[in-house]
This record gives sequence, C-alpha cells and structure tokens, in this order.
Amino acid sequence: MPRDSRTITAADILSLSDYEQIRKEKKEEAIARKKLTRLAIGPYATALFETWDSMWLQIQEMLRIEKGGEEQLKDELAAYDPMVPKGGELTMTLLFEIDDEVRRDAFLRSIGGIEDHIALSVGGIEVRAQAEADVERTRASDGKASSVHFLHFDLPPEAVAAWKSGEGQAMVLIDHPNYGHAALIGPDARAYLARECL
Repeated sequence: MPRDSRTITAADILSLSDYEQIRKEKKEEAIARKKLTRLAIGPYATALFETWDSMWLQIQEMLRIEKGGEEQLKDELAAYDPMVPKGGELTMTLLFEIDDEVRRDAFLRSIGGIEDHIALSVGGIEVRAQAEADVERTRASDGKASSVHFLHFDLPPEAVAAWKSGEGQAMVLIDHPNYGHAALIGPDARAYLARECL
C-alpha cells in the first residue's frame, strides 16, 4: 500500500483521466475521514489532522483544478508531502475562520505568534507544535497571524504509547493570551490516527 511508505511520490499520482474515474469515491472517503480528523478549538479555530490519504487527495485536486502537468506536480509534492506524518508524528492544518472580513483582520492582528502557543497533550505528556518552516506564519511587519498554519507534533515514544493505549485524555491546546482554548480528541479519532500516522 503506497501510504505505508509515509511519503507521496510522482508514482503515486494518477493521471487526470484515471483520477476522474475514482474522484467521487475519494471525495466521499474524505468526508467520512473528516468526521474523525476535524476538531473545533474554540469559536474560530478548526484543526484538521492530516494523513497520507488527505495529502494525496489534496495533490490530486490541485492538479485537477490547475492542470499544470509535471512542473506543477513537483511543486505540489514539495508543498504537501512534508505534511504526510512520517511515523511517531502527527501533522495538522489549523485554520482560523471568521466570515466578516473586518472582524477577521482584527482578530488575526490580535493573535500574532499563535504558532508558538499550540500543543498536543496525551496522557499528561505535552508536545509543542512546530510550524512548517516554508513561510512566515506571523508577519514581522505588523504582527498579523496567518489564517492557515501547518503544524507538526513530534511525539516521543512515551507519548506514542499513551496515544495508542487510548487511556487518559488527548487534547489540542492553544494558550495564546488572546485565544486560550482546548478541545478533546475522541477515542475513535485517536484509534484512526494511531493506525494511519503512528
């Protein structure tokens, strides 16, 4: 199974015509997967735990939309393969969503540096998030945070064991002074992510 390699290569990507034949099924799988991997953290943050399958689908969809061929494929692999969990790690896309543009802008300006205030706690072990280093997540010029963050949680062996045991609580914590919230990760999500990522 390709996902067992914990990386996505060009060989894993289907042609646009082949992908079109299975797209409906893959989109339905994604909807079912999001029931296990999507988590609301407070009123404005949504966490999406990523897997090989979610990143593969993202690449296929980007190629379908933009039709950029081989050159685009290189860029998409470079962008999304790093977010495939490599074993002993969980990865997450964290989104801040506010419909009103003025309120959203004011909110994002109030949470600068939030990427340094995110952690995963499992069985009493806290693991701080590490932001994907591809772009600046808080603008140096005005302290405005991005509305999208790509995060890695490198779990030490004891945290992996605690996660897989299903015992104790697992949660995502945000401890920014202007946005302090936590959300529990349910047992079904823990079991799914243990199988797919750890």
